[in-house]
Amino acid sequence: MPILCSTGALIGRPNNRDYTLLEELAPKLNCDGFELMIYPDWYPITDKLIDFTNDIGINIPVIHCEKHIGELLSSGTDEDLKSAMHDFKLNCEIAKGVGAKKLVLHLWNGLVSDSRIENNIAGYKYLREISDKYGLLLLVENVVCNVSDPMSNLHELYRKYPDAGFVFDTKMAAFHCQEELLYDDGNSWLQDNIRHYHVNDYGGGYKDWNNLKVLPIGEGRVDFDKFFDYIRSKKQQDFTFTVESTAFDKTGVVHIDILNKRFDRIGNYLSEGSSCDA
Repeated sequence: MPILCSTGALIGRPNNRDYTLLEELAPKLNCDGFELMIYPDWYPITDKLIDFTNDIGINIPVIHCEKHIGELLSSGTDEDLKSAMHDFKLNCEIAKGVGAKKLVLHLWNGLVSDSRIENNIAGYKYLREISDKYGLLLLVENVVCNVSDPMSNLHELYRKYPDAGFVFDTKMAAFHCQEELLYDDGNSWLQDNIRHYHVNDYGGGYKDWNNLKVLPIGEGRVDFDKFFDYIRSKKQQDFTFTVESTAFDKTGVVHIDILNKRFDRIGNYLSEGSSCDA
């Protein structure tokens, strides 16, 4: 079960979203590969991005689609739907170019969030058609909501598309106090369709917007002993896990040792049933 590092933990505004930093950073990280977070800044240079990642030979099994796609779907206008399809296709081209197999999608996002969820679910059909043509597995994440809640929205999507794949983010679930739904035998619709996990901690309470920050595991209130007991019980080999918690400071410097401790801790959970704090 591969442990991946989100490039969003390494690359952000403080270091100018410079993907070429991966050449220096990747060999120093004790992860099995990367989940490439796509930024709109990169759309004009997709060929350069693909060539670069192939040249340095890093493993990118998962792409995190650019987050504004879900916001475009929300509007419901033909123009925004067309823009969403165009941008999503670029994400698929990048995924295909770097050898990824899975696409993480925020089907709803931003301030509009899930206030027009019917538009987002309607738009899923077109995204799915595109991802299928590229041979990619489209996975919808349980992103935080400001109207309903992630599990209700995922269940509605499942009702219309029973083969829809999901990403389960532990922090997002904790934000809505929905962690326990993962373990409920009555939620086979969720359990059977999860193909990827974001392993993050959360330190706030129910819909505590002031504490939405992603925390490393062990620094919040998520019960990871229970979570990884469940994961080991599933014995499913196509799971992948991504660490997303930011590891760069205000100057853009990435703290490698901090990230490696996070990977090691997850690896210990998966292999031994104990976090064995690094």
